[in-house]
Amino acid sequence: MRQKPIRMLGLLLLAATASAQSDRGTVTGTVSDQAQAVIPNAKILATNTETQAQFETATTGTGNYTLPQLPAGEYDLNVSAAGFSTFIQKGLTIQVAQIARIDVTLKVGAASESVSVTADAPLLKTENAEQSTDITIARFEELPLVSASGLGGAAALINPWAFTTIMPGASIASSGGSNINLRVNGLPNNTFTTRIDGQDATFTQQESFSAGSQPSVEALEEVALQTSNFSAEYGQVGGGLYNFTSKSGTNKLHGSGFEYFRDEFLNAGQPFTNGGNGQLIRPQARSHDYGFTLGGPLVIPHFYNGRNKTFFFVSLEQNYAKTVTTNAQTLPTDAYRTGDFSAALTGKKLGTDVMGNSILENEIYDPASPTSTGYRTPFPNNIIPMSRLDPVR
Repeated sequence: MRQKPIRMLGLLLLAATASAQSDRGTVTGTVSDQAQAVIPNAKILATNTETQAQFETATTGTGNYTLPQLPAGEYDLNVSAAGFSTFIQKGLTIQVAQIARIDVTLKVGAASESVSVTADAPLLKTENAEQSTDITIARFEELPLVSASGLGGAAALINPWAFTTIMPGASIASSGGSNINLRVNGLPNNTFTTRIDGQDATFTQQESFSAGSQPSVEALEEVALQTSNFSAEYGQVGGGLYNFTSKSGTNKLHGSGFEYFRDEFLNAGQPFTNGGNGQLIRPQARSHDYGFTLGGPLVIPHFYNGRNKTFFFVSLEQNYAKTVTTNAQTLPTDAYRTGDFSAALTGKKLGTDVMGNSILENEIYDPASPTSTGYRTPFPNNIIPMSRLDPVR
């Protein structure tokens, strides 16, 4: 059986304003001085450290600010106001469909002065009661590999839904073939919704997702599962929202290559078999799941320089699989067929009966032997006479 499923993803990302998408995150908070008085009209600037894309806003009269629709990634947050030192927070990670609260306290001083903080957003969520779990691909790749074939699919592609197995209140099971059942918070199977880069990608033809239409794990930046109390914009979701965010191009040319290799010589042989060469039988099972990713700025020499503006990202994953199904059965030898079981005797003495006779390993007893003593006697040399064998066999 040969299979060649292929996955290909090409993305051209522009630094233009985009409409609301669920693959984005939000930063919000309050800006105040050291006396806890709010500061209105403070300038807020978030800069993506990989693409240098900038997002600006200002605090309201109550000192509050919100930067919505930030593409998932790492940011530097810059807060400045007249008469105060500039506040800079580096290494702020924005996750998919999450709200990070960053409250800022400005110190009196010149705007040329700055206070830098290197820290991530607080782990405690205070903006809403949403329950969700985000996993970066770096962590995902540390998990045991689970292929679609391991979950019921035919292809041996690494399964991006496999992280469900470590999510609290969620489970995953095969429904046979290439369709997989997911269950979240005890709700009926497959009442979930799947979104890839904010677009609905739920498999609607059957009540499960198809393992053959999954995105390539290598092309993903982050995976998230929202289980309850999420935003009203996901009101049609009953049993969980799966959010997949693709990688994108950055100002640096970057890429990766991979291959997951499998061969029967790396497997254990089937017990109690003989391949004719003194080795156990190892049915042929070979697969190569390989591919690459490539991203960076869109640069056309002497014509266009897309650094800080236009980026590209492309991913290719292909799987080649060849398997042979082997069924091993045990058959009697020619001697056994004629009633000669002498070869089964090992000479090992297991004990003695009450008559003092030895009990030998694999010895066959005559069911028609005298029973006056209550004990059977073995066939001589462990050979059953042909006249005692059923002629219909």
